[in-house]
Amino acid sequence: MHWLLSGPLSIQRLTVKIPDLPVSLQGKKLVQMSDFHYDGVGLSEKLLAEAIAASNQLKPDLVLLTGDYVTTTPEPIHTLALRLKQLQSQAGIYAVLGNHDIRHKNSKSEITNALTKIGVNVLWNQIAYPWGKELPLIGLADLYSRQFHPDLVMNQIDPDTPRIVLSHNPDTAELLQAWRVDLQLSGHTHGGQIVIPGIGPLLLCYKKIKQKIPINHLFATPRKKRFFFHHWEWAQGLHQVGDNQLYVNRGLGTYLPGRLFCPPELTEIILQRA
Repeated sequence: MHWLLSGPLSIQRLTVKIPDLPVSLQGKKLVQMSDFHYDGVGLSEKLLAEAIAASNQLKPDLVLLTGDYVTTTPEPIHTLALRLKQLQSQAGIYAVLGNHDIRHKNSKSEITNALTKIGVNVLWNQIAYPWGKELPLIGLADLYSRQFHPDLVMNQIDPDTPRIVLSHNPDTAELLQAWRVDLQLSGHTHGGQIVIPGIGPLLLCYKKIKQKIPINHLFATPRKKRFFFHHWEWAQGLHQVGDNQLYVNRGLGTYLPGRLFCPPELTEIILQRA
């Protein structure tokens, strides 16, 4: 994607307060990257290299990738994996898959294998413990898959234990209110791509006219018309959803017609004890 349609890389910085965060994890730094759409069109090599270099310069304790590495077929993941192999992290790199990563019959396995080979831990309804049992990291199946069953994973953890959840689609935050989620990291929306200053994403304005937006008419998503995105008010940034916190990354890749007041994003998150 030409830089005029994409915009320069933006580094968003925020501090997230977590009750009962172990003292040993105070000040830990996360870097989130999302929605690469590495297909030769949606993400330039220059922007990708800038994002990887920026992440390494931040010296993160943990790098978290929240899905949509490709757009259609899975073949580009092998070249993308060679680029992502340069990412550095003290406690590892963890990832979930997005809706575009499961579109074709073998996409899920091919993308998972390619990322695993470079040392990325791909979570699909799984729990990881990069810093021990005191702060589990949960990676959920994509909402649009038939395997999205958060209860099977969330119920394995003591309700009093703080946790971070990776879930590609922000709409899942509504469903995840049934459990404690100290921080949910999502992508999927590209921030709305076209944002009207002082109002928000253009699609949020459209939603006020129509209650449901068939995303497949606007973006390249699964073909079935039953797939909608509902919460455009959560298209980017930090949100309080009931008792839980949700952060939505604007992503690195871009669809036509491009981005306006919504630059591609790399996110730096500092954990603090509430």
